[in-house]
Parts: sequence; structure tokens; C-alpha cells
Amino acid sequence: MRPESRKLLEDIRQAGALLEKFAQGKTFTDYIEEPLLRSGIERQFEIIGEALRQLASTERDIAEKISHYRRIISFRNVLIHGYAVVDDRVVWDIIQDNLPDLLREVRALLEEPKNP
Repeated sequence: MRPESRKLLEDIRQAGALLEKFAQGKTFTDYIEEPLLRSGIERQFEIIGEALRQLASTERDIAEKISHYRRIISFRNVLIHGYAVVDDRVVWDIIQDNLPDLLREVRALLEEPKNP
């Protein structure tokens, strides 16, 4: 794995960790009623999607080890370009249902030995 790819994976890991931190102890109602929380969560998803987009363009074989990486990139595009139609329930559900798997996969990739 190239050092640039490792950096992108680390960016995804860090953004995911922030998502966990932001959502900890919060409810869906908190999410929709707190603009700062909503903005912070959406920003971290944008970072994840952009890092995956870049990873897929440089080392697709690494990106393909992440489940649904294309859907994650598409989700980032909706957040950025289709922000007016973002479904808050979908965003919140992704944190609850999909983020743990993404972080598990990214951590496993980061634990792979570095090339000599």
C-alpha cells in the first residue's frame, strides 16, 4: 500500500472516530434539532467519501476491500451537491448501522504491514 493510500485510510478512520464521538449519547432528535451537530456529522461523512473517492482513483484494489465504497462515495456526492434533499433519518441511520463496519474494515487495512 502506498503511503498516500495509508494517509487516506487514516483520514477515514479519524473522521469515523469523530462521528462516533459526535453521536455518542445523542438521539436522532438531537441530530435534527442541533445545527452544529448536524453540520459536524455531515462534514465528517464528506471527508470519508472524498478520501474513498481519491483512494478508488489511485488504488482501486484497496478501495474495493471496503464494503459499499461506491455507495459511500455517492453519499458524499449527495451531501455536497444535493444537500437540499438529504434525508436526516438516512444520515443518522448510517451512523448507527453502517459506521461500525466501515471503521472495522479501515482499521484492518491500516493494520496490514507496510511495504518495505
